[in-house]
Amino acid sequence: MKWNDNISQCADMMELISAVGFLPLLESGIAGYSADALVATSCRYRMLDDGGWEWALWQWKGPLVREGGFAYGKFFGGKAGFVSREWWPDFCNWRRHRHPLPDDDSIEAAILDVLREGGSMITRELRAACGFTGPKMRSRFDSYVTRLEMACRIVTEDFVYPRDRHGNQYGWGWSLLTTPEALLGRDACQCSRTPEASHQRLLQHFRKLLPQATDSQLEKLIG
Repeated sequence: MKWNDNISQCADMMELISAVGFLPLLESGIAGYSADALVATSCRYRMLDDGGWEWALWQWKGPLVREGGFAYGKFFGGKAGFVSREWWPDFCNWRRHRHPLPDDDSIEAAILDVLREGGSMITRELRAACGFTGPKMRSRFDSYVTRLEMACRIVTEDFVYPRDRHGNQYGWGWSLLTTPEALLGRDACQCSRTPEASHQRLLQHFRKLLPQATDSQLEKLIG
């Protein structure tokens, strides 16, 4: 397909993700294949004279998830990106086959149980609820959550930002985590195809989408 690399509106990015089905947020290892590579220069990260920053693409993440209905998480080699509703069933089908939970007594299963009971939780709330409160526990916990995102068992529902005393949002924001069943519905996480058939469908799609990429690069995206 012909890629528009001068996107300056959130609505246009939403339309693109719907059309292509999959889009990493930042650098993907394939030249030009990321939301950041496709936006206009004015929408990329830039420092301001007062020491602050602007990044329109970063601010679009919330509306893209809320209004576009996309799944968002660390799906691509542990890096964040979007998956459309159309492609989620096959992607989820393959990833859950490829990355099964170790067992019902695993830490990953315990994290999922807490999240299901809690509904939606920002990462630090989930980490505390799971008992990861000791020294050096943050990075360890984050690695478990990343694995669950790669397995299509946790997604981001929205982004929560702190506010200053004037009520203005600031900072990078926190991911509000939930399960894809809660966000997209249980039916969206079911697929009538075998995992192998889903994999072939995904591979064929990515070959058409990214004809310049090697099979090794595509397999890394598919996971």
